[in-house]
Amino acid sequence: MGAYKYMGLAWKRKSPYYMGEYIRLRMIKWRKEPAVKRIPKPTRLNRARALGYKAKQGFVVVRVRIKKGSMMLVRPRSGRRPKRMGRWGHTVRVSKQVLAEQKAAKKYPNLEVLGSYWVGEDGVHTWYEVILVDPHHPAIKSDPEVSWICGKRRD
Repeated sequence: MGAYKYMGLAWKRKSPYYMGEYIRLRMIKWRKEPAVKRIPKPTRLNRARALGYKAKQGFVVVRVRIKKGSMMLVRPRSGRRPKRMGRWGHTVRVSKQVLAEQKAAKKYPNLEVLGSYWVGEDGVHTWYEVILVDPHHPAIKSDPEVSWICGKRRD
């Protein structure tokens, strides 16, 4: 087996002795960081490479924090009868991973989303890493494997 296969197995195992403690210490640090943070290199290199990431100019990796649970609607201050003053959960129709990609795309509007993958979760948050590509960078335009992203935008 190659190195990427062993990396994938390390992320799939749920044993606290293998990577559990390491991930727990990471999340203590991640909670203090902003919701969308650019990082120098991917945490799960095997997954990033499978999605098309390359360690070259034009590729950006961003860690995004998403809150878990349903979105609670804010209690209205006045103007309603007591029966309608309660708080109700609102389930979003898209997955947390799609929300993370949208959050990253909003923060970096000049970049295109290539893909994303799960990196961790605790009781309150879930973290995803989103791979973004700069379609105007010369290194991306000249790369035949990724140059398809330089085509017309779908706006």
